[in-house]
Amino acid sequence: MSDETAGCEFLNGCAFFNKYKDTLGAAYDGFVALYCHGPRLEDCKRRIFRINKGEPPAEDMLPNGMKYVPM
Repeated sequence: MSDETAGCEFLNGCAFFNKYKDTLGAAYDGFVALYCHGPRLEDCKRRIFRINKGEPPAEDMLPNGMKYVPM
């Protein structure tokens, strides 16, 4: 199990967070707090994909595995 206090080892290079960090506002902060540094770290579908496939998922894949469609 990962050390949740250290956070996700892929965060700095995460295409989703890099692409949307300036446009998602509070939702971005919530995702990071929950999935990247919090209790859902081990459940992050982006992280699981990266570990299992050895490559990053599509940049529009949310941490919960759903596709993000901007409005």
